[in-house]
Amino acid sequence: MPKMKTHSGSKKRFKTTGSGKLTHEQVNRRHLLEVKNSKRTRRLMADAPVAKADEKRVKRLLGKR
Repeated sequence: MPKMKTHSGSKKRFKTTGSGKLTHEQVNRRHLLEVKNSKRTRRLMADAPVAKADEKRVKRLLGKR
């Protein structure tokens, strides 16, 4: 059986932490930033954990069991 390939779009969007948790970049930080206040844009800088319901799907896309 051939090796499973990592999903190219997913590997750009998700990161695995050292402890094995999945994180992703938060939305709303790409454009129209002058409209959003500084407090909001600073809060959106931090990576957010992947939702519990999506973890299994994301791990499969990344080739992690």
